[in-house]
Amino acid sequence: MNVLWDGGPGTVAQVLAALGQGRGAPAYSTVLTTLRILEDKECVRHTKDGRAFVYHPVLERQDARRNALRFVLSRFFEDSPELLVQNILDDEVDARELRRLRKLIEKRK
Repeated sequence: MNVLWDGGPGTVAQVLAALGQGRGAPAYSTVLTTLRILEDKECVRHTKDGRAFVYHPVLERQDARRNALRFVLSRFFEDSPELLVQNILDDEVDARELRRLRKLIEKRK
């Protein structure tokens, strides 16, 4: 999804090229399968350009983040934002990051 969000619509080959080559790079068939799954989940759609399918993001990045966060909250944190934040703060959060979080919280008040 990041490739499509950052670079715009693309074919399987273009997505594959954007992901890079070399060791650990996915195969063409893996990218194709992933795009088809994303299409089944209505995150992307395709149009035809000659013989190639061009995949377009349907879901905005912020909406995807929100959906993922809702899933994580319900699945792992009993729908409690407080439990999520507690777990984040229990990990190492540096002072700079903590100041930014405090500012965000203050803006919400």
